[in-house]
Amino acid sequence: MARFSERVVPERMQVFWDALQAGEFITGAAAAVGTYRIKGRRWMEASGGIRPRRGRNLAGRYLLLSEREEIALGRGRGESLRDIASRLGRSASTVSCELAGNADRQGRYRATSAHARAYERAARPKPAKLVTNAGLPAMVEADLKRKYSPEQIAGRLRREH
Repeated sequence: MARFSERVVPERMQVFWDALQAGEFITGAAAAVGTYRIKGRRWMEASGGIRPRRGRNLAGRYLLLSEREEIALGRGRGESLRDIASRLGRSASTVSCELAGNADRQGRYRATSAHARAYERAARPKPAKLVTNAGLPAMVEADLKRKYSPEQIAGRLRREH
């Protein structure tokens, strides 16, 4: 079963990674998200120090957690699917599919569990090579210290692995 965590909220995680990319230290990037340094470090370790691809450029295509919360609230108030959809600026079929696909066995809809399930379904089927192969990050770091370009590093890794 998928569990909800802050990592499944791209609008929160991407702020953290944007701050790191802008040159902030982990402490500053974590503060930009409203959390503490140790949690930011855990996020870095969980992804192998590489910005996760999930959650980038999803604007408009996927439902955000806030939209799922609006669906849950509208459903709790007894609103029609069309009313909920028009308030969100989405199609009624989008709301219908969301409710049908992410309700639990009793037919109840919870925004956080629905968001976690959607995040799990969107997962890449296999982990990245830099995460699974312990030697690759050291090779990349060594090449970066030698001032190789990202294209040169990628070409070398493709040839050797």
